[in-house]
Amino acid sequence: MPKLTVIIPTYNEEAYLGDALFSVAFAHEIIVVDSFSTDKTPLIAQAGATKLLNRQFDNFSNQKNYALQYATHDWVLFLDADERVTHSLEAEILTTINNPKHAGYKINFPHFYMNRFLYHHSDNVLRLVKREGAHFTGTVHEKLHCVGSVGKLKNKMLHFTYKGLDNYITKKESYAWFQAENLFAKNKRTTWIHLFFKPWYRFFSTIVLKGGYRDGIPGLAVATVDAYGVFQRYAKLILLDKGIR
Repeated sequence: MPKLTVIIPTYNEEAYLGDALFSVAFAHEIIVVDSFSTDKTPLIAQAGATKLLNRQFDNFSNQKNYALQYATHDWVLFLDADERVTHSLEAEILTTINNPKHAGYKINFPHFYMNRFLYHHSDNVLRLVKREGAHFTGTVHEKLHCVGSVGKLKNKMLHFTYKGLDNYITKKESYAWFQAENLFAKNKRTTWIHLFFKPWYRFFSTIVLKGGYRDGIPGLAVATVDAYGVFQRYAKLILLDKGIR
């Protein structure tokens, strides 16, 4: 019978990790890779995980690739501390790995914002893969690769993204620096199109093309902050070009 390893990267996730671990208690192995948290995250991991690894964070891909080396089972599910596997998704995962038609599976993640799930602001992300040959590339929005075809699971992953407006904006700021540094390393430069058209298009795409307006005020708020994040990416690229950090 195929077995499942779950990998959870963490940094100061004491408020979320316990529930994440509980939601994947069905897994045969749980690995937490921690970036030297200063709160109770390591204690919670020691109590609920099979293995606790410590690694200084440099980027998301390296962190997860490092943990992959310690996975021992046929299939791997990647989970963040603010995500939860429902009972329906658990059953589907176990059924799937026992009779797989693909080497990897995407899962839909509706975002949780302002005390509701935004079903028109969601992502389909490859998270469940056969371990052999699986690896990540990229530094910010890292991409998971597997050897073989990719399918999609029907049940959704609960994603408690929203930890307060300040936290959400701070996260966007942090991602913007990572993205700007990647663009700068590739000798990309900011244009007026980047500063004005791209943020506007992100807002339009989220609200209209993806139907975000059906999520009401929370959907509007998310679209606005997402557009702000795009603007920040290119504004920070200007700063890097001028030698300012």
